[in-house]
Amino acid sequence: MNFCPNSWNKLFTLLSKAPGLVRLGLASSVSPSSSASTSTSSAMDELGTLKTKLCIIGSGPAAHTSAIYAARAELKPILFEGWMANDIAPGGQLTTTSDVENFPGFPEGILGIELMDRCRSQSLRFGTQIFTETVSKVDFSAKPFKVFSDSKTVEADSVIVATGAVAKRLIFTGSGEAPDGFWNRGISACAVCDGAAPIFRNKPLAVIGGGDSAMEEANFLTKYGSLVYIIHRRDTFRASRIMQSRAMSNPKIKVIWNSAVVEAFGDENNRKLLGGLKVKNLVSGEASDLTVSGLFFAIGHEPAIKFLDGQLELDSDGYVVTKPGTSLTECPWCFCCWGCPGQEV
Repeated sequence: MNFCPNSWNKLFTLLSKAPGLVRLGLASSVSPSSSASTSTSSAMDELGTLKTKLCIIGSGPAAHTSAIYAARAELKPILFEGWMANDIAPGGQLTTTSDVENFPGFPEGILGIELMDRCRSQSLRFGTQIFTETVSKVDFSAKPFKVFSDSKTVEADSVIVATGAVAKRLIFTGSGEAPDGFWNRGISACAVCDGAAPIFRNKPLAVIGGGDSAMEEANFLTKYGSLVYIIHRRDTFRASRIMQSRAMSNPKIKVIWNSAVVEAFGDENNRKLLGGLKVKNLVSGEASDLTVSGLFFAIGHEPAIKFLDGQLELDSDGYVVTKPGTSLTECPWCFCCWGCPGQEV
């Protein structure tokens, strides 16, 4: 399939100027598409291989922002949104949170899963062809690039990787989803996303971690909680000196050293919500109960890029390297954009 440089230049200009999650709409005369399931925008050869100018891998805000611009630029993109990839539903990490209150246009807030449903609908409206399949591997060794799922092969002139990262979670009794666990009912992996929720206001909270992220999240949570515990399994932090100083000098932060959470239990007045933690001292072996209404994991993220199999350069944290200020990777016509804080390019 011939590549359309004018259309791509339009998309690339937009993406390079819009590295974050959201940009305002682009004036366009493109007619909306009624449904991706009836879309005939992508060519298919005799072997059943789909062909497109642009394939997008991902399902979060970055992926759908890319899809919307690409579709409005008449690139007729194909998007693989995955099926429970990394144990997360299509829509990415926002589907695992409750109220999103810092997204423009929703003064009363919006549920994370509803926000992503709207993003998906907007991508479909302009003609993006979406497959609810997980990409298993890619081949960037030659043009056109090849993208594989279990049942499909897509040949694309360009690819956007927008798979984001997955917050690391600890596994212990009560840490999982309902009905037995308190995930999204007091346990979270994003203080910025969830910390301002009413269930955490003026309540004791806890953060697990010892790095810069844990220090930052603990300080952030002091705006809302009555007291914030940092639970750390060692007797020293690995965080930078300045971040440690900020946390240790905050009168609303208390550190519980050499300890690990072994269980989460419900509130006495509302068993559906987190009420406390059983914390074990790793030196003495003693366990005690800690009353908190919120627990936040701050133990890092893992980039969701195993399917790349080393075909793109990675930095020391395992994220795809891009040219500063752009979404360009080392591979021409392969782009990467992240929707999680600190990983936007």
